[in-house]
Amino acid sequence: MMLMVKNVCAGSREAAFTYAATAAGVAWALAAACARGNVSSCGCDTRPQRGRPRPAPPAASFKWGGCSADVQFAAAFTRRFLDARELEGDARSLMNLHNNRAGRRAVKASLLTECKCHGVSGSCTMRTCWRALPPFRQVGDLLMRQYARARRAVAAARGRGGGGGGGGGGGGSGGGVHRLALLGRGAAARAPRRSELVFLQESPNYCERDVAAGSLGTVGRACNRTIRGPGGCDLLCCGRGYNTHQLSRAWQCRCKFHWCCRVTCDTCHERVEQYTCK
Repeated sequence: MMLMVKNVCAGSREAAFTYAATAAGVAWALAAACARGNVSSCGCDTRPQRGRPRPAPPAASFKWGGCSADVQFAAAFTRRFLDARELEGDARSLMNLHNNRAGRRAVKASLLTECKCHGVSGSCTMRTCWRALPPFRQVGDLLMRQYARARRAVAAARGRGGGGGGGGGGGGSGGGVHRLALLGRGAAARAPRRSELVFLQESPNYCERDVAAGSLGTVGRACNRTIRGPGGCDLLCCGRGYNTHQLSRAWQCRCKFHWCCRVTCDTCHERVEQYTCK
């Protein structure tokens, strides 16, 4: 565990995702608690929302109402709660602030529009619509897509190359004289977009054991040969193949209750295969 924490603190792509997911989780949980009435200082967002709900029945009118998730309150509180730790104003603090902000924006970008119809015999001549929180899994999927497109950045002197005001991207850098700039092929490096995840250092090779980099490697990791993607042997074993182990498993089965008062069980056995990375 200490090795993984050390790696996350190295400014890698995984660190960017960790900070964004943490900020998104706090904002999502607080907005949900506000909507349920569990927090005395907040509730529903009753302000008219931007845009028009779609799809809409022909000639149907609508109004914003109901109990919209108050993501603005949740984001503001999350910003004060998490960003307060980033006081150094160095490149890593700027990175953390930016990714915190990207996580909060991911919650807002994932809001769903829900509507309730009104009218005679369900004609839906009028709709009342509000913005609702999606399952957090949807927010996580959005952050995973941003993780895959994360960009490497460096701390640059403020005031050159443009974008000085938005480079911090996370609510300020505590009076620092630097901003974040993306590493690009062109001479003019641009500031990262507010929804982009940024990192400072390339990730280590997680396939191989590297204690200094905080990677435990995948040798000996249990895997599933029947699935593709995360947890599957093809991906987890990094193309090295896997070992197959024959194991015997015993457990209590066919249990019966006898009046009164005892339970008797048979002992069942089965042979199972376990797969570990080479």
